[in-house]
Amino acid sequence: VQLQASGGGLVQAGGSLRLSCAASGINIERNDMGWYRQAPGKQRELVALISSRGSTNYADSVKGRFTISRDVAKNTVYLLMNSLRREDTADYYCSAHRTFNGDDYWGRGTQVTVSS
Repeated sequence: VQLQASGGGLVQAGGSLRLSCAASGINIERNDMGWYRQAPGKQRELVALISSRGSTNYADSVKGRFTISRDVAKNTVYLLMNSLRREDTADYYCSAHRTFNGDDYWGRGTQVTVSS
């Protein structure tokens, strides 16, 4: 299983970014996918999840600003981030949770830096 995250970068507060996670070796339509983030000196935290059924969940801190979605044909998961804040600065990681056996997979992070 490989999860290739991209789309991070430097953005001003109030701006937007869209992260992409291209998956291989796992079918995103049949498994749960998520985005996590880890800021310097902090623990990794959940940002957003999209289940195999397409239902979504978000951390309270990003509700109304971030949207997780997927393109089944491309086997890719997205995270659209609007109204970015300095506190959104972190490395963002894509994850996959294989539903039939509970295995978890992680991609390399993509860095998001929000400047004031």
